[in-house]
Amino acid sequence: MSSTLLIEHQGAVETWTMNDPATRNALNDAMVSALLGACARASQDPTLRIVVLTGASGAFCAGGSLGGFASLIGQSLQAGQTDPLLAMNHSFGDLLHALSALPQLLVCRVDGAAMGGGFGLVCCADHVVATARSVLGTPEVTLGLPPAQIAPFVWQRLGESAARQCLLQGLNYTAAQALHVGLVHEVIEEDSDAAWQKTLTRLMRAAPGAVASTKQLLRQLRGPVPDLRDAAAQAFAQGLRSAEAAQGLAAFARKQPAPWTLSGKDSA
Repeated sequence: MSSTLLIEHQGAVETWTMNDPATRNALNDAMVSALLGACARASQDPTLRIVVLTGASGAFCAGGSLGGFASLIGQSLQAGQTDPLLAMNHSFGDLLHALSALPQLLVCRVDGAAMGGGFGLVCCADHVVATARSVLGTPEVTLGLPPAQIAPFVWQRLGESAARQCLLQGLNYTAAQALHVGLVHEVIEEDSDAAWQKTLTRLMRAAPGAVASTKQLLRQLRGPVPDLRDAAAQAFAQGLRSAEAAQGLAAFARKQPAPWTLSGKDSA
């Protein structure tokens, strides 16, 4: 078991806790790999009924982690070079598809920030419980990056109109706003065991075979999430190597507006 992903098995319920408090549980290579492994095992486990995905230490997931790729920001790709960003980003797309395909009920238990890639994880869930203090958002375009791999999952979850607003403006949602648009299904005041047990008891009323069959029918009814993994990886890699990303991420680190941001005076 990876220390970045804590797995707790209690009867027919398994809890996967993203555990990297220093980065607010950002999705680095190790985290994505551990989650992919957990999905592969869970998909073959007929005794498992509910998978709970959550984050440690007061955050759900801060989004993608650039890790060792920070030096590539704003840098052009050398001729004939295979871009290492492609495989990294494609793996995250693999994870989103694997989570969506789980035969069990996938429940996200959100407390704190669910940003970028973390927002994408939430969009894969069958049921989402969030604390009132939670904030969910897609800030990528404000940083000069496309929200590439999560885009089809946000689109399928929220519908085209709301997804356009969310993804093209880099919106943040409070828990109450996320409940209103259908991203979150329950809002609780605090992440208490009593509130959680009440939700878990209700979810356990659903028979596991019927759940798996119904999820399959729903996928057939609406169609699978469009598979844009290759195109999304290309878009993300190109975006990260652009001058926009270099400027946007540098401004974010300095807690300053990005250079393309217009003030009210400039836009008048």
